[in-house]
Amino acid sequence: MEVVGVKGKVGPTGKIGERGERGPAGKRGPMGDNGSEGPPGHRGRDGEKGDKGERGPRGTAGICKCGSLLPKSAFSVGITSSYPAEKTPIKFNKVLFNEGGHYNPQTGKFICAYPGVYYFSYDITLANKHLAISLVQNGQYRIKTFDANTGNHDVASGSTVMFLNPEDEVWMEIFYSDQNGLFTDPSWADSLFSGFLLYADTNYFDTLAADYA
Repeated sequence: MEVVGVKGKVGPTGKIGERGERGPAGKRGPMGDNGSEGPPGHRGRDGEKGDKGERGPRGTAGICKCGSLLPKSAFSVGITSSYPAEKTPIKFNKVLFNEGGHYNPQTGKFICAYPGVYYFSYDITLANKHLAISLVQNGQYRIKTFDANTGNHDVASGSTVMFLNPEDEVWMEIFYSDQNGLFTDPSWADSLFSGFLLYADTNYFDTLAADYA
């Protein structure tokens, strides 16, 4: 028969054993508070171009000031008496049109206000005498025309294009003695002198626009 002895006292704690194998992961704990914002990262590469946006509303129409910048100069004049003096400006004193007032009927001279290219023409009735007439610029004959009188009334005409600078003067003149058959009659015959600005000098126009702005 086996005899059971009295239970002995608990023995002293043994030495710590070696680390065992890692156990399975535990359940996820509750989310912690947000951390402080970190420093900005490096700029990323540009993305691809996006699609074209919709067209915006139409803007308010601007105010055109083109007419205020456009130099204007034109005239057409006639004469009221026949056979003017020779080798001096002919005074065409019947003003039909004088845009800008650059033709002076008291002197017979057109004075350039805007540098640029101009067109001039004349249409002269002649009677009883020959006609030697010229378009003059600053005292220099630019074109000359001669029309011999044959006993009947006739018409002499001429035209040219020239560049003028400010203050240049242009007029008509009989250039040969006793060849001043220029004729006019208010009831049926006119003698006319006309001119106008074709276009202003580009540099002048740019300066004018800048001053206006």
